[in-house]
Amino acid sequence: MFKTFVGPVEDEAAVAWLRPETAQAVYVNFDNVQQAIRRRLPFGVAQVGKAFRNEITPGNFIFRSREFEQMEMQYFCRPDDAPRLFEEWKEERMRWHRALGIPADRLHFREHAENERAHYAAAATDIEFLFPFGWKELEGIHNRTDYDLRRHSEYSGKKLEYYDDVTGERFVPYIVETAVGADRATYAILCAAYDEEPDKEGIRVVLRLHPMLAPYKVAVLPLSKKPELSSLAREVWAAVRPHFMSTFDETQAIGRRYRRQDEIGTPLCVTVDFDSLVDRAVTIRERDSMAQIRVPIAELVPALREKLGA
Repeated sequence: MFKTFVGPVEDEAAVAWLRPETAQAVYVNFDNVQQAIRRRLPFGVAQVGKAFRNEITPGNFIFRSREFEQMEMQYFCRPDDAPRLFEEWKEERMRWHRALGIPADRLHFREHAENERAHYAAAATDIEFLFPFGWKELEGIHNRTDYDLRRHSEYSGKKLEYYDDVTGERFVPYIVETAVGADRATYAILCAAYDEEPDKEGIRVVLRLHPMLAPYKVAVLPLSKKPELSSLAREVWAAVRPHFMSTFDETQAIGRRYRRQDEIGTPLCVTVDFDSLVDRAVTIRERDSMAQIRVPIAELVPALREKLGA
């Protein structure tokens, strides 16, 4: 753990330790949570928070750092159900990463050998991602058995049990844990999304973010800064803005503006040209394929929604 001191005096009475994981607060509060929400097993408690590790050699950008953001879930269940739920959560967590746009060929499971598992774990698996520096852990899924609740009970004197009012059983639940670093997940998504490809101007840099993660979903671009085009483009932007995170850009040549949006991952660009003044239609350009279609302004929002899968 990361040792520090509380207050201005650095003596033994002021020693404190920064938490190396967020999980323990969930275990301590298990009884409070279960009594408050009155949920039957299985149920989970998820949280996001800061964690700290006394890393001697942090590195690889944000992959290994001393302070990081952790996303963990503790899934409480019956002991007999833990092996099955462990396998189910493995698959569910893999689906989550793929759903955010990480290609399947850059993800795999790595089962922990018996001699490398934590002493409390009946099973442990990492989801690994192929970073630029090799396959590294992205997320851990563990069957932590009843170790955590049982040990907290032993040292606190407070029973952390589950009572089944149907069967009359009392037992300490098992825990299936999923633990992923928000920083590592972000890093993996950016690594997977970044692409360079040749084009007529040299190299096109594209950030192929999943539309759900793209900071801007739509960019509205007048072909030029002519007042009549700018006015119509702002009218189009006003129609788009209530529905999607969007931006407006009218500086420099249209090709440069497309490239800017490609580099920050904007999935769709809407171009207002001189024909738009006559036919009240605009061009939608897709980031990944650079394909373009023309749609009436009146049908623009539904067309964007369909392309974004919203």
